[in-house]
Order: sequence, then C-alpha cells, then structure tokens
Amino acid sequence: MGDNRLNIGLGQGNVLCGMKYDDRLALIGEGLPIVLESARGFWNASRQLQSSDREATVLHDHAVEEAGKILILLDIARCPKKIVARRIGPMMRWFYDHLARTIYARAASWSAMNVAQLRGYVANERQAHYLDGEYGEYIMPNSELFRRESTLYADIEVYEDGRPHWNRPGRLPTLFPNFTPTALSLAEAFSALGLLSVPGVQAIARAWDALEFSDAQTAQDSDALIRATIAAVIDGGLASDAAEQHHVNTVYGHWQMPMYNFDFDLVRVPRDALESERERLFNAERGGW
Repeated sequence: MGDNRLNIGLGQGNVLCGMKYDDRLALIGEGLPIVLESARGFWNASRQLQSSDREATVLHDHAVEEAGKILILLDIARCPKKIVARRIGPMMRWFYDHLARTIYARAASWSAMNVAQLRGYVANERQAHYLDGEYGEYIMPNSELFRRESTLYADIEVYEDGRPHWNRPGRLPTLFPNFTPTALSLAEAFSALGLLSVPGVQAIARAWDALEFSDAQTAQDSDALIRATIAAVIDGGLASDAAEQHHVNTVYGHWQMPMYNFDFDLVRVPRDALESERERLFNAERGGW
C-alpha cells in the first residue's frame, strides 16, 4: 500500500532533496532574501524590548537562528555536485534543527585553521551534557539548548541530585543587546554583494564546485574561493549600490569554511563517562597539591 500522507504546508524543505541541481539553486536563491527579512524583523524587534530582557533574548535568538539558516542554505550551494545528492538530506535536517542553526551562526565568529580543527569545534558544541566547575563537579546540559529552552519556557528541571525545580524564564539576558549578531552582519554583507539572489547562488556554486572540504582543506583554501566568489559577483554586476568595502571585509572575516561534511546531531554522553572524567579531573587536581 502506498504512502497516503499529505505533504502540504510548512516544513517541506526536503523538496530540495529531490530537485534537479539548477532548480534547487534557483529555489534557494529565491528564498534567501525572505529568510534575511525574517532575521532582520526579529533583530529589530529585539532592540525595541531592552527593558524586557527575556523577550528581547528570545527575539535575538530567533534572529540568530534565521541567519544560521542562510548559512546552511549557502553551504548547500557550496557543496560540490559530486556529493550534494548524499549530503543535502542531512543538511535539510540541520535547517530545521535549533542546535545546528545556532552552531552555524556561532561558527561565523570562530577562527579555525583547517577543516579538521573546525570539525573539533563543532563536535564540542554538540555534546548533550558536559562538566562544569573548578573540578568538573557539576554535570550540565548543552549550554546553547539550555539557554534557549530556559529562556523560552516555564518548566520543571531536574538537577544531578534528582530533585525537581521550577525554571523561571528570563534569567539569562542577552549579552551585548545592541551588538548586531555576527551571523546577521554576515548575511547583510552577502545581501549587499548580491549573493542572496538566484545569480548570486549560481556564482557561489560555480566558484566552490571544484574543491570538496573534507579534512585537509584550510582557511586559505576557503579564502581563495571567497575571493573568486566576490570577483564573480562584482564582475557580473550583482553587487548593490549599497555595497562597501566593509561588506567585503565581513565576508572574508566571517564566512566560515564549508561544513557540509560535518555531523550536527546531538551527542548523547553516558553518565558513567562524565563521572569517570570528573574523577580524572579531581585526581589530577589533587595530585598537584
């Protein structure tokens, strides 16, 4: 019996997976300005609520995640034709995943020398739990997910001792409320240079198709392809009248190496592994006395 489910409504990004290559690029190019407009809306609204820390934080975080979606879509464009068919499925899951979108956005502020180092940074952000405190005495949930959920919801949480407590939303105000998130500044630079458009996405795909970023590739390799991309959109007359040198500098400084070959699933860390690591840290500290 065939699948009789209706795939109608929102959340249908997987349609990109079955599209022809050129049609996929065109649909991405059409959508990127819409995603940027959404990010701008959340960011501008957050700036109007500085007296309401919790609500401003929620809107700020939504802006960051929307910017992260832009970076994921552009990584689909940067993914070489020879591997995109097997990578686009996981990437569209990231498009709908809070943690993956946040990591993509945060990566715009990281300085990694090569793909292997960048993969290590991402792996660290994917841990479901980690040790905190001077001797690793506290087991804590993933900091990005916890910050997001604890700001959004009144809910029951449980500490390591098993005792339940009520979470009161609003404990974690936005740090630098007037500072535009790096990922959003990067998205604005893409827009000014004409990259968030169908011809812009096509230019990206042409420039990045020749090199797959897997392990040995470096930031210098990425910079060379960024240079080729910017030259293509300028020569093609795609840059807007608003484009300035600082937009070029922002793209050079913050467009991270492609991460289409990475894993962004949350890593479940066994309790006994954390307790063993805690004991190791404690013994190492005690041995230093």
